[in-house]
Amino acid sequence: MAGSKAETEDTTAGRRGRPRSAATTAAILHSAYTLMATTGLSATTIDAIARHSNVSKMTIYKWWPSREALLIDAFLDQASRAVPLPEAGNPVARIRRHVATYVEALQGEFGRVQLAVISECISQTGTAELFYDRYLGLRRSRMLEIIAAGQKDGSIGAPGVPGDIYDAIYGSLFYRYVFGIKPLAPAYARNLVNLVLRPHAEA
Repeated sequence: MAGSKAETEDTTAGRRGRPRSAATTAAILHSAYTLMATTGLSATTIDAIARHSNVSKMTIYKWWPSREALLIDAFLDQASRAVPLPEAGNPVARIRRHVATYVEALQGEFGRVQLAVISECISQTGTAELFYDRYLGLRRSRMLEIIAAGQKDGSIGAPGVPGDIYDAIYGSLFYRYVFGIKPLAPAYARNLVNLVLRPHAEA
């Protein structure tokens, strides 16, 4: 009979109503991201993820409403490590640090997977909203809080709605990355942040 000990324990835990296994969840997310990065999105099926993680398809379907939701969560899990949200420092320093990390990540495996996941979501009716709800919305909201805090304490001189400021920075970065108009260089990212945020000299 196919299946691992982790799978058996997890299925039992599910029947008893206990929280799902963190180790099994991590294995599924890791397998999904690894397959996306190495074999491509089309090959990253639920069957392939189940085989790679040694977890049953039944368990995966029990925890995720769709393949797209799982792929987005796997990408989000990787993003939390590759591009963590900044927790310390003044608002301008936090945004600069996050932008620099994001630019570096975009130019590697992370960028390729992100573009593939977004393309998949756009092509599947209704899943673009899923990507926003499960990934972008959460991270965007946190960055808007940082921008608003910088406007409040005066370190960010840019007026206007924090959402527009965020979009001006990250939209510009992603636009340049997607179309490859010019290299996404660290100097460009720094200049863009300064242009948009209008930070005070001491920030």
